Amino acid sequence: MDGRKIILLVGALFVAAITAFMARSLMTGSSAPVAGAAPMPGQPAPVDAIEVLVATKALPVGTILGPDSIKFVAWPKDLVEGAYFQKDGTDLAKLQGTVVRFAIPAGQPLTQGAIVKPGDRGFLAAALSPGMRAVTVPVSAQAAVAGFIFPGDRVDLILTQAVAGGGDGPPLKASETVLRNLRVLATDQRTDKQQDEEGKTVVATYSTVTVEATPRIAEKIAVAQTLGTLSLSLRSIADNTSELEQAIASGEVTMPDGSDPKAEKAMIARLASRPSEGGSTLTTGADVSRFQRSTVPGKARDDDAMAGAGPRPAAGAYPGAAAAGDGPVVKISRGNAVTVVPVGGKN
Repeated sequence: MDGRKIILLVGALFVAAITAFMARSLMTGSSAPVAGAAPMPGQPAPVDAIEVLVATKALPVGTILGPDSIKFVAWPKDLVEGAYFQKDGTDLAKLQGTVVRFAIPAGQPLTQGAIVKPGDRGFLAAALSPGMRAVTVPVSAQAAVAGFIFPGDRVDLILTQAVAGGGDGPPLKASETVLRNLRVLATDQRTDKQQDEEGKTVVATYSTVTVEATPRIAEKIAVAQTLGTLSLSLRSIADNTSELEQAIASGEVTMPDGSDPKAEKAMIARLASRPSEGGSTLTTGADVSRFQRSTVPGKARDDDAMAGAGPRPAAGAYPGAAAAGDGPVVKISRGNAVTVVPVGGKN
């Protein structure tokens, strides 16, 4: 083999090696695209987004904001308006206890004009639901759960009174739950929770509590204040749902047939938030102590004279009655009839 052929063969092998190396580089040099990880909750928002305050659930008019009502979420920077509450410069603690002035759908940002802060003009009127009234109830420290009732809580109203009756002995002591599911608007003219420097809730005693009520219930509260002592009983959040289910099962509340599930859910929420007059319970002194009465005893009164039957007969005029001064007697009452029976000799 001559030298020319050897040179051509070596050159061909060299070109083939270079071609194979370049092909391998093209196939392995480009890496697959890497997907960007979505920001986890609590991490800083992307550069093109700003964290703003939004509603975690639907907030109707009059809703008192709490920790579970609002949160910060990333929002496109181009869509952020100046009225939004941005994370930088917003103190969530100061927004607790504020009231929604306009309805806010779930997931929508809160605006400066959509809420009313405690102390602002018209705050209490904005806190009231449509058709409701604000009524102030005087209570003592013990009657107000030692100060552990705050605006936004739901309470029952208990009336304790002494009912005078006839005969000897003490009056009837009775206590009854007259109203249920009242929403607390303010305590001692305060509409927000007091907090210390560390952000912890300060429990303070107070003498008045303002609650939300219908016009009829407001009248009942006004009368109840003149009858006896009023006490507050703090309700559990789950009580409203259970009592509403019982009312639906018993037929007291009827749901329309073929209604929209969302409208039905909204109707149930409205019913659960309404104060209730019925279903009151009663406890008398006899339920606590055997030495107390369970009913109001009757007494011998001039009912005959009040009914037009003439004056009450004198002593001894009843069948079997003894004349005055004839000795000890026992009076037996059967309805309006009283029989006097002597039990001893003359004095």
